[in-house]
Amino acid sequence: MAEWFLSYHGEQSGPFDESQAQFQISMQGRDGYAWREGFSDWLPISQVPEFSGGAAPGPAPAPAAAVAPDAPDASAPPEPAARRRTPAPVNADEVDYRIVGNEMQFVEIELDPGESAVAEAGAMMYKSPEIEMQTIFGDGSRPSGGGFMGKLMGAGKRLLTGESLFMTVFTHRGQGKAHVAFGAPFPGNILPVSLAEAGGMLICQKDSFLCAAKGVSIGIYLQKKILTGLFGGEGFIMQKLEGDGMVFIHAGGTVVERRLAPGEALHVDTGCVVAFESSVQFDIEQAGGIKTSLFGGEGLFFANLRGPGKIWLQSLPFSRLAGRMLQAAPQRGGSRGEGSILGGLGDLIDGDNG
Repeated sequence: MAEWFLSYHGEQSGPFDESQAQFQISMQGRDGYAWREGFSDWLPISQVPEFSGGAAPGPAPAPAAAVAPDAPDASAPPEPAARRRTPAPVNADEVDYRIVGNEMQFVEIELDPGESAVAEAGAMMYKSPEIEMQTIFGDGSRPSGGGFMGKLMGAGKRLLTGESLFMTVFTHRGQGKAHVAFGAPFPGNILPVSLAEAGGMLICQKDSFLCAAKGVSIGIYLQKKILTGLFGGEGFIMQKLEGDGMVFIHAGGTVVERRLAPGEALHVDTGCVVAFESSVQFDIEQAGGIKTSLFGGEGLFFANLRGPGKIWLQSLPFSRLAGRMLQAAPQRGGSRGEGSILGGLGDLIDGDNG
C-alpha cells in the first residue's frame, strides 16, 4: 500500500494511506502538494489523479514549473517517522524529535549536550544513560535564582489543573547525541506544536500536555465567562503553554487540525476540543431545544470556536472512553460473556460466580 505525504505552506505531514490522505485533503483543501514512493518530485494535489478521480499515475516526475518556491525539497523526500528539525527558539532549548507508532504512539526527543526536555512525572519510556533526570517544582522555565516562593507559585498553578506539583527535567550531560522517549497515556495521537509558529501561546486541555523543550512555561488559563467555565467541558481552568519552543500534547483517537478563517465558526462537542491558538474565541452554546438537549445524547451544550486561528480536535475524548468502559463493566467482579443469551444464569452454570 502506498504511503502518502502531504505538504501545506512548507509543513509536511504523513505518512498516510490513500483514504487518510483523502480525509486530510478534505479538511485542509487542495492547495498543497503530495508525494509518494515512485514520484521524483512533489506534485500539486490538483494534479494527482488519485485525488482528482483519474487513473493512478506512474512514477513520472512533475514539471519543474509546477513546483512553488516554498515547496519541500524533492531531492530529499520524507521518510516514515523521519526526524524533524524545529525552528530555532530564542528562550527554549532547540530539540529534534520523531513520533513513532500509530494507535499507541511515543515521541523520541534528540538532545545535544546541555539541552533539556521537561515532561510530566511518569511519562518517560526510555532514555540514554548520558541523560540525567531531575525532579523540580513547576516547569523549569523560571531561572534557578527565582527563589523558593517563585518556584512554589509556579508549581501551585499545576495543582489547579489537577496535575502534580512536580515535573521531571531530562538533561543531556554527555557528549554527542542522546535520546529520551515519552509514551502516550492512552490510545490516540501525539501532536507536535511549535509555539513560535502558534503565536507564542497555546491553550489546551488540562490533561493533554505530555512533554516540551525546557524553557516552555506551563501555566493555567482561566475562562473569562462563567457559563463557558461551567459547561465548557474543561471547567474554568485549562492549560496555557507559552514560549517559543516545541510542545507535545496528546489527544485520543483520530486528530483533526483545522485553521479557522476570521469570523469562521465551528460547533464542536466540548470533550473533543484538544487545543487552540490564543487568537481563537472559545464559547459555549445550547445544543438545540429542550428535547434535543435532554434526549439527543450530545449533552446540553457544545463548544463554539470562532477564528482566526488553528484548532485541534480529537475523535475519542478520554472521558468518553472511560464512560464506555464503566458502562460495559460488570456490576460485580468477574467477566460477562458479551452476547451471551444466558446472562447471569450462564455464570451459575459455568461457575463464574466471582
